[in-house]
Order: sequence, then C-alpha cells, then structure tokens
Amino acid sequence: DDLFAVIEEHAKDGVGFMTVHCGVTQASIARLRKQSRMTDIVSRGGAFLIGWMLHNDRENPLYQYYDRLLGLALEYDFTLSLGDGLRPGCLADATDRAQIEELIILGELVDYSREAGVQAMIEGPGHLPLNQIATNVQLEKSLCRGAPFYVLGPLVTDIGAGYDHITAAIGGAIAAAAGADFLCYVTPTEHLSLPNIEDVKEGVIASRIAAHAGDIVKGVKGAKDWDEQMSRARKALDWKRQAELSLDPELSQQVHGKIPAGGVTCSMCGKYCAMAIVERYLGVSVGKC
Repeated sequence: DDLFAVIEEHAKDGVGFMTVHCGVTQASIARLRKQSRMTDIVSRGGAFLIGWMLHNDRENPLYQYYDRLLGLALEYDFTLSLGDGLRPGCLADATDRAQIEELIILGELVDYSREAGVQAMIEGPGHLPLNQIATNVQLEKSLCRGAPFYVLGPLVTDIGAGYDHITAAIGGAIAAAAGADFLCYVTPTEHLSLPNIEDVKEGVIASRIAAHAGDIVKGVKGAKDWDEQMSRARKALDWKRQAELSLDPELSQQVHGKIPAGGVTCSMCGKYCAMAIVERYLGVSVGKC
C-alpha cells in the first residue's frame, strides 16, 4: 500500500510517465542466481525492489498487482515506462538470460496495458557491445509488439569513465538507426559522481547528436535537410549561418574566433582552404543559405 500511495502521489503531481520495475519476479531472480553475472544488478530501482522481495519472501507487488497500477495510470493519464531492473551493467552480462526473461515478461505486460487503454514503453540496456545493439532493438520490437523502446545509452565499452557521454552516444546512434525511439542521455560523470550543469549540457548534446544521426537513417522529416543547410553554409564560408545551424551556436562561434585566420577562411587551413581555392580557380560556388 505504501508503494502504490507514493505512485499515486507522483501521479497527482502530473508526471507524464513513470518508470516502474514490473518485470522483476521471483522466477527471474532465481534465473539470475542460477546463471550468475559479472555485475549482478546495477539498477537502483531494481535493487531496492529485489531487496524487498527477498527480505519479505514476496512477489513483486508491481507485477502481482499490475491491474492496480493500470488503474492509476488510466485515472491520472500517465504512461508506464516499464523499467529494466535486470539490465546488464557491463558488456560481459549483455543479452543474457535474465535480461531477456525480463523483456519477455515486459512484452506480456504491454499487452495488458493496451487492453486497459494505458500507454506503455519499454526501457532497455544498458551496456552492450556494438554487434548486439541492433539485435536488442529487434528483440524488443518483436517481443513487445512494437512498443516504443527507451534505451539507457547503450554504452559500448566499459572503459570510458569520464567520457561515457561519448560511449553512450556511439551506442545511442546505432540503436536509434536500428529503431529505438527514445534515448536516455548520459553525462561524462556516469559511474563516477553526480553531474553538474556543464556535465548535463555535454551529455544532452552528445545524446542529441546520436538521436539526429539515427533520424537521418530513419528518414525523419527535416533531419537530412538540416545537414544539407549546414553543408551549403560551409561551402559558402558563411560562419554566422554555420553557428546558427549548430547544436551549440555559442561554442561554435567561440571556437571559430579563438584563432583568427584573416579573410573569410578559418584557421584550420587559412589560405589553403579547399572551398576558397575551388571557388577561385574553378568558379564553383554556392549561394548563401
């Protein structure tokens, strides 16, 4: 009752979606124990819930009383984000039995959600090697009947401490291109500390780049056009327009002006600028964007 009271409290606050670890069951815990793992459980919510289940020798109340949860979601109009409490916390645990068993359970819960008129999406890993990312997206889409897939990264290596916004962006781009619908941003301080404002900014920008790269592959309206506008601005050596089109206009202007080049080129090539040489000797140019 305490758990559902807190869920209802958040629902009354007007949240749009709520992560709920409904797929962790006594059966999946038994499978996890039987197979063993390198990092066991890395989900905070999953760890809290499993601790409660083992301490009380009870089934997961979010699974056992899923109808009650659906009733709250329907009453307060929030989406269920079905969390992956058994997601892999390192590459060695990726796509193992415990992870997939939970995914199968979540797929069944998606069916119940749709029958009740409640929106649900699926949260996914986590830590995955590059060659398993597309497979994980395909598994989720198949087992969960096309439910939106929300991936936590995925991080493609475990050695990126301090740079995990990059390891996550690499995985996020591949996942997005393969059909993932929602990327969770990761900051440079992941695995190390709480992030500050600048860490959050870097993480969000890295994730946006990954999402945009995926949008280009999927043919999302306007994605490719954005890149084409930037290409025209670069051809025209239109630095103001390039800054406007960049994800971080302030940083773009700052970096461009850091080392003055003189003239219309940048300091990378200066008088040897390929764009300027081609325009001067071949008469090839493009108009301003």
